[in-house]
Amino acid sequence: MDIKTVTGPGLDPWLGRVASLRTTVFREYPYLYDGNAAYERDYLQTYRDCPEAIVLLVVDEDGDDETVVGASTGLPLVAADPAFRQPFEAAGIDPAAVFYFGESVLLPEYRGRGIGHGFFDLREDHAAKLGLPITTFCAVDRPADHPKRPTDYRSLDPFWTGRGYVKRPDLQAVFDWKDLGQAEETPHTLTFWLRGGFSS
Repeated sequence: MDIKTVTGPGLDPWLGRVASLRTTVFREYPYLYDGNAAYERDYLQTYRDCPEAIVLLVVDEDGDDETVVGASTGLPLVAADPAFRQPFEAAGIDPAAVFYFGESVLLPEYRGRGIGHGFFDLREDHAAKLGLPITTFCAVDRPADHPKRPTDYRSLDPFWTGRGYVKRPDLQAVFDWKDLGQAEETPHTLTFWLRGGFSS
């Protein structure tokens, strides 16, 4: 399936649909995020308002219906939430050299078609055009024996390693959110993966 690139105001017609998709996929393991579309729409506004940001969409077209089934985001780290920049600053890595990959979400029935590689290819190309030598993303840490881990769950670590990314346990961020079935928000640790000048 084709991947559509949108930037700036071009995201406006898609905001609601992308926010809804994110809310749906983030309920899955390992996110287990009990979120809502209104919050996700506000979050996406950062990407809409950043001139150097990129949003990638996978749209299933059926006649006049256009269903967003996948989405991926990215922007320069200097434009991201300060909580993402802080670990790099503490490690002596200049955030101005880093392009941050936001979340990639894809409905289960569209997985296994190479779309994940497409998301990485296009964001890496975008980072290169901006002259940013380091690309990064972060992933939530969950214990291997987590009670909600599906028996058929497959870690994405081999996929990320195969694309040249290195897990950096020394670079972590902590965010609070409410897991499904929980009454209150709890802290969650996310570990960064890097490719580029400071990946090892």
